[in-house]
Amino acid sequence: MANDMSSTIDLAVAAIRGADPARFGDPTPCPEFTVAALIDHMASGMLLAERSAKREVHAWDPDSSPVLGGVDEKDWAQACAAQAAATAAAWDDPAAWEGDTHMAQTPMPAAMIGSLMTAEFALHAWDLAVATGQPLDVTPEIGQAVLDGVTPVAQMGRDGGWFGAEVPVPDGASAWERALAASGRDPARA
Repeated sequence: MANDMSSTIDLAVAAIRGADPARFGDPTPCPEFTVAALIDHMASGMLLAERSAKREVHAWDPDSSPVLGGVDEKDWAQACAAQAAATAAAWDDPAAWEGDTHMAQTPMPAAMIGSLMTAEFALHAWDLAVATGQPLDVTPEIGQAVLDGVTPVAQMGRDGGWFGAEVPVPDGASAWERALAASGRDPARA
């Protein structure tokens, strides 16, 4: 599980590094996010995940920019990479996956948070890659890990508005394509 988390963090960082700041105002597949807002959301999610792994309870303001606030846009990739390394290191500890912890102030099983964030990093890496015209190389193992993270929360995500309507995929679609589709993303956009 820690390897999957680390791999999806690597996908996210690669997509962030490949995003030209000249495109930060461009739209993304997430209607509420420009490229810049998506990168900020990804960086904030990495900090939130690190705090969860470390059993830290924090009030969370979704309108704040705790990682990138005050950082020049040309330095965002480096700031994100530093936060990503801290997040990966925190989840690399097997104890991070055991028992209960908090997502911000909400108590949850640690393994559930780890699985959700593993999926979150990969899905938003795809969003960013699509928005900025980058390739995204997702292995079958990562695709399965993301599908495993998305499937249990897909309906809740649709009901809560953080996933779109499920997109139909053909028989034989890969686990990654099914994960994208379950989260309301059209795999054909890649």
